[in-house]
This record gives sequence, C-alpha cells and structure tokens, in this order.
Amino acid sequence: MKLSDTQLQQFKEQGFLFLPAFAEAKRCDTIKDIAAAHLKHQVPPIETEFEYVGKSKEERERISNAHSEQIEKRIIVRRLRQVYHRDIVFKEWMEEEKIRPVLKQILGESPTITIAHHNSIMTKMPHSSTATSWHQDFRYWNFETDNLVSVWLALDSENDKNGVLEFIPGSHKMLFDVSQFDEKEYFSEDKSKNSEIIAKKVSYELEKGDVVLFHCKLLHRANKNATDEPKISFVYTVKGCSNKAIEGTRSTEYEEIILS
Repeated sequence: MKLSDTQLQQFKEQGFLFLPAFAEAKRCDTIKDIAAAHLKHQVPPIETEFEYVGKSKEERERISNAHSEQIEKRIIVRRLRQVYHRDIVFKEWMEEEKIRPVLKQILGESPTITIAHHNSIMTKMPHSSTATSWHQDFRYWNFETDNLVSVWLALDSENDKNGVLEFIPGSHKMLFDVSQFDEKEYFSEDKSKNSEIIAKKVSYELEKGDVVLFHCKLLHRANKNATDEPKISFVYTVKGCSNKAIEGTRSTEYEEIILS
C-alpha cells in the first residue's frame, strides 16, 4: 500500500491520517484477546491510573525507568508496557510489512521502531479511567529531530463515550512557549491563549481495524471511558532511520527494530 499525494499532503498539513479498515478484524480480535488476558492478570510491566494521575513528569519518568508498579488498594491498569516482547502476535503487528511503504513515505526514509516509547496496549477502563490531558509526545522523548510517527490501532469501536482520540490539526507545526504548558508538561486548558487553539480540536469515531498515524508533536488527548466496557487500543512509534536517540536518555534504554 502507498499513500496518494492527497493523503500525504493531509498528513503534512494536519499532522495525522486515518487508514480505515487497515487491519483485519480477526487479527484485531486475537490481539485484543491476548491483551485482555495480560490485563486480567496484570502482567508486568504496566502503568496504572494511580501512577498517571497527580504525578509530575519526573515522578512518572522515574517510575517508568525503574519498571515498577505502585502498591495500590485497587490497581487500575492504564497500559501494558513493552508489548513488543510480550507475545509474537504483538510483535508481528508492529513489524507488519503492509504499512512499511506508508511509513517510509511519511518519514521520508526507512522506518525504525523505537521500543523505548509507546510500544503499548492502551486502555480506558469502564468508569474508572481518567481523561488523558492535551500533550505532545515529543516533549517526553529525546531524539535529534522530531521525525517520529505513532501508529494507533483501534481493536474495537472508539467514540466520544469511551475515550476516542482528539487532535488539534496542524499543532505539530505550531511554536509554543513553556508558559502554555503546566508543571506536568500538559497543554493547559485554562490558559486564555490556548483556548483558541483547543477550539479547533477534531475527533473521528474509529471502528475495529482502523489505524491512525499521528506526528510526535501533534497535540492530542482522550476523554475517560463512561461506558460499561473497556476500551483497548494498540500503539507503537516509528522514527526515521537516521534520527538518533540522544545518549544517556530513556530513549536509548531499549533496542530499536529496523524495518527494511
């Protein structure tokens, strides 16, 4: 598969692109079934809602680097981390050949999977999940350039009620100053100069097998899950093969997977 000129231009201008029905339904069901088992048994490493809420950037990074989970009375899993090495089914999706030409077009060079970031099953648990605040992934990563793209796979329906992704088109090309972000590096919704930007947000309902590609500097968020069923999604990140991680940072903690 290759993108049309129109699709490629859309990604460049808006910072995201939808690929409807990209993954087969049977594959999505298999991924979801395995993920559900890991969630049920809380197979580490995981990130919990407790870790996410109320933590500073430094605290969250320290927890992640230590590969530890917080001791809680009731653990609510927010994501399964390091899924590339969990199961061959996860690995095969991340190495899927069908999407490689698309990623090469967007990145302008051969893609390489960065295991250190995303590489996760993302969840929104029924009535117990929290909203994901506006943020740019690149603010937490350490690479020479921002030539990184995330691949989001919907394993079932994603909508306004269960926490569908929201984007601010073109925000990957905007210049922001530090004052527009809070102490946790989230894009502040209570800043007057941010209101006009946030008002441009868009979201699209996703169905099983839909894929969303989005730039690492694109502002995005998601509501909490107000339904009775968990929302389970798969996300991983690729970079241009020449884009080096900065030594001594978390971005070099794991190996990289070169996709020819």
